[in-house]
Amino acid sequence: MELRFKGVSKQYGDVLAVDNVSYSMETGVYGLLGVNGAGKTTLMTMLCAVTRPTAGEITWDGKDIFRLGERYRDLLGYLPQNFGFYPDLSVSDYMMYIASIKGIRPDTAKKRIKELLEMVGVSKYKGRKMKTLSGGMARRVGIAQAMLNDPKILVLDEPTAGLDPNERIRFRNLISGLAEDRLVLLSTHIVSDVEFIAEQIILMKDGKFFFTGTSEELTSGMEEGVWSCTVPSDKVNQYMQKYPVGNVKHVSGGVELRLLSKTPPSENAVREEATLEDVFLLYFGEKAGDEDAEI
Repeated sequence: MELRFKGVSKQYGDVLAVDNVSYSMETGVYGLLGVNGAGKTTLMTMLCAVTRPTAGEITWDGKDIFRLGERYRDLLGYLPQNFGFYPDLSVSDYMMYIASIKGIRPDTAKKRIKELLEMVGVSKYKGRKMKTLSGGMARRVGIAQAMLNDPKILVLDEPTAGLDPNERIRFRNLISGLAEDRLVLLSTHIVSDVEFIAEQIILMKDGKFFFTGTSEELTSGMEEGVWSCTVPSDKVNQYMQKYPVGNVKHVSGGVELRLLSKTPPSENAVREEATLEDVFLLYFGEKAGDEDAEI
């Protein structure tokens, strides 16, 4: 089981959204990490055969996905960032509607829906209208509809956008459990979504994959060190102009900074263990889009 990008590019007018991407994926969780506008969604719409590459090809077990057509789409489960639903349909009716679109027989669909709603923890809400669900609950239903056809390839675009921290944790645990016998590609700009569940992490910027590997490989490959130091309040701006700063915390005696530098930034600086968020800060020059991060 192999999904392969071979020199894939996608251009919209003067904008090169995806630029000559080559990569191979098999079973497991892959985290596609980058800021908004990096080209992640464009790449995923091509992977889902919604749009065609301007150049290059995408293959599944050596066969072009666009030539496979319906046979390939039968392998796919997709949760877009903003998935649509009819707000006045109940959860069960919405799931039956999606099952009919996917060509699943009603008797098979009913059994599958019961299993999936139990799996994602919303079975007791099956009679509620979709518009009454919280963001987290609606996202769980989104996962369930993506799993209706028992896909071999599960594509999730910004799946935790707008969720609170507890819902994010539950969502990550759910995704991790789904990856035993399928390929899961999770696109996000939130580092914590992929740091602990993705077996391989892909950093994407300006339409290109510029770093791939495990979380450990990415952190150990950093040339810059991660430092914690306490500085006077009136020196904070000076440090922030000189170094990439990840965290700013007011403490007794000044301000504690977590920053990146090849050499100790001050006499009291203490070396810290690097995290994937530090990698994100280094390569993207800004904080990962986690609104819950301490800043």
